[in-house]
Amino acid sequence: METRFDALAAKSQPCVYLFPVETCVTEFVRDVISLTRASLIAFLILGLIACDDSNQSVDAPDELGPFAVGHEQLTAVDAAREDRSILVDLWYPVDDDQVQDGPLTFYPLAGPTIGLESKVAMDDVPVSGRENQTFLVFSHGYQGINLQSIELMEALASHGFIVASPEHTGNAQASPTDTFDEAAANRVPDVSFLIDWMVARNRDPEDAFYQRIDEESFGVVGNSFGASTAVGMAAGWAGAPADRRVTAIAPISVVIDGEMQLDDRPSPFAGFSQQQLAGVVVPVMLIGGTEDVNVPIGNHAIAFEQMVNAPRVYEVDVIGANHFHFAAVCTFGQLLLDLGIEQESWPLFMADDLIEPYNATCSEDVFPIAEASRLQNLYVVSFFRRHMLDDVGYDQYLTTRFADTEPAIAFSVK
Repeated sequence: METRFDALAAKSQPCVYLFPVETCVTEFVRDVISLTRASLIAFLILGLIACDDSNQSVDAPDELGPFAVGHEQLTAVDAAREDRSILVDLWYPVDDDQVQDGPLTFYPLAGPTIGLESKVAMDDVPVSGRENQTFLVFSHGYQGINLQSIELMEALASHGFIVASPEHTGNAQASPTDTFDEAAANRVPDVSFLIDWMVARNRDPEDAFYQRIDEESFGVVGNSFGASTAVGMAAGWAGAPADRRVTAIAPISVVIDGEMQLDDRPSPFAGFSQQQLAGVVVPVMLIGGTEDVNVPIGNHAIAFEQMVNAPRVYEVDVIGANHFHFAAVCTFGQLLLDLGIEQESWPLFMADDLIEPYNATCSEDVFPIAEASRLQNLYVVSFFRRHMLDDVGYDQYLTTRFADTEPAIAFSVK
């Protein structure tokens, strides 16, 4: 049976925000004063729910976003560090009216002819015309490659971020020359330099990225040793101070206790102290796998507990995932197999380090890597959209309530 409350609600004007009080002062509000005190309170509660920004519709973070994706590869030179040369792949959002018919990006992996064709990224297309776009840096693993997480890079670009992935010279597959301590000492300066480099591009009227970058806020995401880089950007690491321009970090499989990892790293830079972790004052998203024997998930529990001054810390444990589930090891390995290159020949293509991860991650009896990739994208996109773009609609994905709908997720937040 229709009540007076129902009749009044039917003729009400839409409410954008319930507070401050001056908003939503409509004929409906004036009429509803005649209701009983209890009915008014009920109405206000319903209004709060209806106007809750955290429930607004947003682009699904585990799917590609609304932007097309552009890509370029170039070399950046840090004159302040003896002309240190860094290969950089850059992904960026592209407006619909700038999408061009043409070949998709080809990512070379073993020489100029063996590689992957992107399903979404295009070269030589203009960056989105929006100003103040957020710039992220992805840092790869120890002696790894900067193309290790292509799907995540493309996903972030499709959701509006500009993302650079440097190949850390001296600590990459193509140049494994640095000692552990040398590699650690270069990581934070590499990322800080790339921030400087993009700021310079942002200020250059002749550059394609002129007036495109938000110079007030930068984010860092990294995997394994790259996750240490991400924490180092906020905490300081290996002799380099924290870069206070960084306002959010997403470490994936990060070593906190130097003795809690498979590799023997007798170095003061193998982990982070309680004092360093207390110095992290930006939001943090920790992602890892419960079956990770290389960097056990207990490292994240330490970080979660000891990052006492971070305004928000999330811990996302992917149940069943190992250390390699958060990189494209299955895609790369399957590419070689599809070309008729069996594992015994992989060392000829600089892929000998891929054999163990492929065998541990890509069989049918382990956690599906496609699901791990989806979950990684979901949480990294949601985290940066929420904490760098202040898009509160993504709060709905950063809750224990949502995590309960994902069978493979154990979730904590503080």
